[in-house]
Amino acid sequence: MINYQKLETLARVFEEQSFEKAAERLHITQSAVSQRIQQLERSLGHVLLIRTTPLQLTEQGQLVIKTYRQISMLESDLQQALGGKEQQSATQSIAIGSNADSLATWLLDALDPILRNENIVVDIKVDDQDRTHELLRKGDVIGCISASNEAILGCNCFPLGIMTYRCLVSPEFKQRYFKNGVSADTIRKAPCVEFNHKDDLERRYLSTFFDLPLNMPCHRIPSTESFLSFVARGHAWGLIPDIQSKPERERGELVELLPGCHFDIPLYWHIWNLKTRLNRLLTDALLREAKHGL
Repeated sequence: MINYQKLETLARVFEEQSFEKAAERLHITQSAVSQRIQQLERSLGHVLLIRTTPLQLTEQGQLVIKTYRQISMLESDLQQALGGKEQQSATQSIAIGSNADSLATWLLDALDPILRNENIVVDIKVDDQDRTHELLRKGDVIGCISASNEAILGCNCFPLGIMTYRCLVSPEFKQRYFKNGVSADTIRKAPCVEFNHKDDLERRYLSTFFDLPLNMPCHRIPSTESFLSFVARGHAWGLIPDIQSKPERERGELVELLPGCHFDIPLYWHIWNLKTRLNRLLTDALLREAKHGL
């Protein structure tokens, strides 16, 4: 029989990325935290936690954490169904994977009613929409927004809608760099902006519409809101979703570099296949808001 207390300790250490902080959360000493994890590793016969900076889980550790979180959700659901007073006052923590653009535009609207009515805290882990899948696969999150419709074993997949990205510039930027028209020659000389090193939308845009690699000067702005502001200030061209850029486009502060040339990125909601009340609430809320917002 696996010791549930030791499973919780491993989860807390990984979530907090610190033995000291995990000890504070669990109200035990740091030495006790270390002993619990060592005992758990010995009982299972596997190293579960790689003690590096940042702390990492082994493949076996990922499986253990994923199983612990699923058991916790089922236990919480059972307690609520039975009307347990202790569970009604307990705060449940859930981790969700999201791309930055969804978080900045519609995800919080989807979570609003749940956060107002349920005793939960959320841990939103942000990654590129092509990589959030991996967070779910490793068990770091219970659900994720992803551009992939590839089903993960033990999870359900629901289509959310389409996020349309357009290449936008300020009118001044377009006049400065493209007064003689938009072509492969002129775009080579115009700086672009990308979110971070994982962002490949700008590369795809150049490859698709100009048959060019991304070899011009390129800024990096790892903030969705500042990314839009950076483009609107006339410093670069960039790919921005319609749902975010609509006000600026309507005011004429941003214009399309090549009208009609855009990317439609389908988004999907993947979530553990657990028949819990919280899973149902999350899925219903995201599908409802995505239908309205995307």
